[in-house]
Amino acid sequence: MGISRDSRHKRSHTGAKRAHYRKKRKFELGRQAANTKLAPKRIHEVRVRGGNKKFRAMRLESGNYSWGSESISRSTRIVAVVYNASNNELVRTNTLVKGAIVQIDATPFRQWYENRYAKVLGKKRQQTATEEEKSDANKPRSKHLLAKIAGRQSAVEPALDSQFGSGRVYAIITSRPGQSGRCDGYILEGKELDFYLRKIRSKK
Repeated sequence: MGISRDSRHKRSHTGAKRAHYRKKRKFELGRQAANTKLAPKRIHEVRVRGGNKKFRAMRLESGNYSWGSESISRSTRIVAVVYNASNNELVRTNTLVKGAIVQIDATPFRQWYENRYAKVLGKKRQQTATEEEKSDANKPRSKHLLAKIAGRQSAVEPALDSQFGSGRVYAIITSRPGQSGRCDGYILEGKELDFYLRKIRSKK
Protein backbone atom coordinates (compact mmCIF):
# COMPACT_ATOMS: atom_id res chain seq x y z
CA MET A 1 0.00 0.00 0.00
CA GLY A 2 1.38 3.39 -1.02
CA ILE A 3 1.09 6.54 1.06
CA SER A 4 -2.03 8.43 -0.02
CA ARG A 5 -3.15 11.98 0.86
CA ASP A 6 -6.79 11.58 -0.20
CA SER A 7 -9.77 12.18 2.13
CA ARG A 8 -12.31 9.99 0.30
CA HIS A 9 -11.69 7.11 2.72
CA LYS A 10 -12.74 9.36 5.64
CA ARG A 11 -16.31 9.80 6.85
CA SER A 12 -18.16 13.05 6.09
CA HIS A 13 -18.65 15.68 8.83
CA THR A 14 -22.10 14.20 9.59
CA GLY A 15 -20.62 10.72 10.03
CA ALA A 16 -21.81 9.17 6.77
CA LYS A 17 -19.55 6.65 5.03
CA ARG A 18 -18.54 7.82 1.56
CA ALA A 19 -19.09 5.59 -1.48
CA HIS A 20 -16.02 4.09 -3.20
CA TYR A 21 -16.22 5.26 -6.80
CA ARG A 22 -12.56 5.32 -7.84
CA LYS A 23 -9.12 3.98 -7.00
CA LYS A 24 -6.07 5.91 -5.83
CA ARG A 25 -4.77 8.65 -8.09
CA LYS A 26 -1.22 9.78 -8.82
CA PHE A 27 -2.00 13.36 -7.69
CA GLU A 28 -3.01 12.05 -4.25
CA LEU A 29 0.31 10.37 -3.54
CA GLY A 30 2.45 10.98 -0.49
CA ARG A 31 6.12 10.16 0.00
CA GLN A 32 8.10 8.79 2.90
CA ALA A 33 9.45 11.32 5.45
CA ALA A 34 13.07 12.37 4.93
CA ASN A 35 14.03 12.20 8.65
CA THR A 36 17.10 14.35 7.96
CA LYS A 37 20.00 13.37 10.23
CA LEU A 38 22.86 15.43 11.60
CA ALA A 39 25.81 14.14 9.54
CA PRO A 40 27.95 15.07 6.47
CA LYS A 41 25.75 16.50 3.70
CA ARG A 42 23.79 14.15 1.44
CA ILE A 43 20.89 15.46 -0.68
CA HIS A 44 18.64 13.50 -3.05
CA GLU A 45 16.86 15.21 -5.94
CA VAL A 46 13.19 14.23 -6.31
CA ARG A 47 11.16 14.79 -9.48
CA VAL A 48 7.70 16.02 -8.49
CA ARG A 49 4.41 17.10 -10.09
CA GLY A 50 4.82 19.44 -13.06
CA GLY A 51 8.41 18.34 -13.64
CA ASN A 52 9.56 20.43 -10.68
CA LYS A 53 12.28 19.37 -8.24
CA LYS A 54 12.43 18.94 -4.50
CA PHE A 55 15.67 18.48 -2.64
CA ARG A 56 15.39 15.75 -0.04
CA ALA A 57 18.14 16.30 2.55
CA MET A 58 19.06 12.91 4.01
CA ARG A 59 21.92 14.34 6.07
CA LEU A 60 23.00 17.92 6.85
CA GLU A 61 25.60 19.45 9.15
CA SER A 62 25.39 23.24 8.54
CA GLY A 63 23.03 26.03 7.55
CA ASN A 64 22.49 29.80 7.35
CA TYR A 65 21.33 31.33 10.64
CA SER A 66 20.35 34.94 11.22
CA TRP A 67 20.82 37.08 14.32
CA GLY A 68 17.67 39.20 14.28
CA SER A 69 18.64 41.99 16.68
CA GLU A 70 21.91 42.60 14.80
CA SER A 71 20.41 42.04 11.30
CA ILE A 72 23.13 39.66 10.10
CA SER A 73 23.26 36.05 8.96
CA ARG A 74 26.16 33.62 8.83
CA SER A 75 26.68 30.07 7.65
CA THR A 76 27.54 27.94 10.66
CA ARG A 77 27.84 24.35 11.88
CA ILE A 78 24.92 22.62 13.64
CA VAL A 79 26.14 20.94 16.83
CA ALA A 80 23.09 19.08 18.22
CA VAL A 81 19.30 18.91 18.38
CA VAL A 82 18.20 19.84 21.92
CA TYR A 83 14.39 20.16 21.84
CA ASN A 84 11.43 19.24 19.67
CA ALA A 85 7.88 20.08 20.74
CA SER A 86 6.35 17.21 18.73
CA ASN A 87 8.50 14.22 19.64
CA ASN A 88 11.39 13.46 22.05
CA GLU A 89 12.53 10.64 19.74
CA LEU A 90 13.56 13.27 17.15
CA VAL A 91 15.90 14.80 19.76
CA ARG A 92 17.48 11.46 20.68
CA THR A 93 18.12 10.60 17.01
CA ASN A 94 19.33 14.16 16.09
CA THR A 95 16.64 14.53 13.42
CA LEU A 96 16.46 17.96 11.73
CA VAL A 97 12.92 19.19 11.08
CA LYS A 98 11.22 22.58 10.89
CA GLY A 99 10.58 24.01 14.36
CA ALA A 100 13.31 21.97 16.08
CA ILE A 101 15.60 23.77 18.56
CA VAL A 102 19.28 23.20 17.80
CA GLN A 103 22.63 24.32 19.17
CA ILE A 104 24.84 26.01 16.57
CA ASP A 105 28.49 27.06 16.57
CA ALA A 106 28.68 30.68 17.82
CA THR A 107 32.16 31.44 16.37
CA PRO A 108 31.11 33.27 13.12
CA PHE A 109 28.71 35.52 15.06
CA ARG A 110 31.22 36.22 17.87
CA GLN A 111 33.95 37.16 15.38
CA TRP A 112 31.58 39.54 13.56
CA TYR A 113 30.45 41.16 16.84
CA GLU A 114 33.98 41.67 18.17
CA ASN A 115 35.11 43.13 14.85
CA ARG A 116 32.15 45.54 14.66
CA TYR A 117 31.91 46.73 18.27
CA ALA A 118 35.49 46.11 19.53
CA LYS A 119 34.03 44.35 22.58
CA VAL A 120 34.61 40.82 23.84
CA LEU A 121 31.39 38.81 23.60
CA GLY A 122 30.69 36.11 26.17
CA LYS A 123 32.50 35.54 29.45
CA LYS A 124 35.65 33.83 28.26
CA ARG A 125 36.81 30.97 30.45
CA GLN A 126 40.56 30.92 31.19
CA GLN A 127 41.46 33.19 28.28
CA THR A 128 45.24 33.53 27.98
CA ALA A 129 47.09 36.76 27.13
CA THR A 130 47.91 35.51 23.62
CA GLU A 131 44.26 34.65 22.95
CA GLU A 132 43.23 38.16 24.08
CA GLU A 133 45.75 39.70 21.68
CA LYS A 134 44.45 37.57 18.80
CA SER A 135 40.81 38.53 19.53
CA ASP A 136 39.10 40.74 16.93
CA ALA A 137 38.10 43.09 19.78
CA ASN A 138 41.76 44.00 20.50
CA LYS A 139 43.27 44.29 17.03
CA PRO A 140 44.86 47.67 16.10
CA ARG A 141 42.51 50.25 14.54
CA SER A 142 42.84 53.77 13.15
CA LYS A 143 41.49 56.78 15.10
CA HIS A 144 38.82 57.29 12.44
CA LEU A 145 37.60 53.70 12.84
CA LEU A 146 37.67 53.91 16.65
CA ALA A 147 35.51 57.05 16.50
CA LYS A 148 33.11 55.22 14.18
CA ILE A 149 32.91 52.20 16.54
CA ALA A 150 32.27 54.49 19.53
CA GLY A 151 29.07 55.67 17.84
CA ARG A 152 27.72 52.15 17.46
CA GLN A 153 25.28 50.91 20.11
CA SER A 154 25.11 47.28 21.16
CA ALA A 155 23.38 45.43 23.98
CA VAL A 156 23.36 41.63 24.15
CA GLU A 157 21.00 40.15 26.75
CA PRO A 158 22.71 38.18 29.58
CA ALA A 159 21.11 34.82 28.61
CA LEU A 160 22.53 35.08 25.08
CA ASP A 161 25.88 36.48 26.26
CA SER A 162 26.47 33.46 28.52
CA GLN A 163 25.81 31.14 25.55
CA PHE A 164 28.48 32.91 23.51
CA GLY A 165 30.89 32.19 26.38
CA SER A 166 30.28 28.46 25.94
CA GLY A 167 30.75 28.70 22.15
CA ARG A 168 27.22 27.45 21.31
CA VAL A 169 23.92 29.29 20.91
CA TYR A 170 20.34 28.07 20.67
CA ALA A 171 18.57 28.51 17.33
CA ILE A 172 15.32 27.39 15.73
CA ILE A 173 15.04 25.78 12.27
CA THR A 174 12.63 27.65 9.97
CA SER A 175 13.29 25.88 6.65
CA ARG A 176 12.04 22.40 5.70
CA PRO A 177 15.11 20.18 5.19
CA GLY A 178 13.11 17.39 3.52
CA GLN A 179 11.63 19.77 0.94
CA SER A 180 14.29 22.42 0.24
CA GLY A 181 17.46 20.53 1.17
CA ARG A 182 18.47 23.36 3.53
CA CYS A 183 18.58 23.74 7.30
CA ASP A 184 18.30 27.49 7.94
CA GLY A 185 16.87 29.43 10.87
CA TYR A 186 17.51 32.15 13.43
CA ILE A 187 19.11 32.60 16.86
CA LEU A 188 16.66 32.60 19.78
CA GLU A 189 16.40 35.85 21.74
CA GLY A 190 14.18 37.60 24.29
CA LYS A 191 10.96 35.97 25.50
CA GLU A 192 11.23 33.20 22.91
CA LEU A 193 14.65 32.19 24.29
CA ASP A 194 13.31 32.27 27.89
CA PHE A 195 10.37 30.06 26.86
CA TYR A 196 12.54 27.39 25.21
CA LEU A 197 15.14 27.46 28.03
CA ARG A 198 12.33 26.59 30.47
CA LYS A 199 11.17 23.78 28.17
CA ILE A 200 14.72 22.37 27.78
CA ARG A 201 15.29 22.44 31.58
CA SER A 202 11.95 20.69 32.28
CA LYS A 203 12.80 17.89 29.80
CA LYS A 204 16.07 17.06 31.57
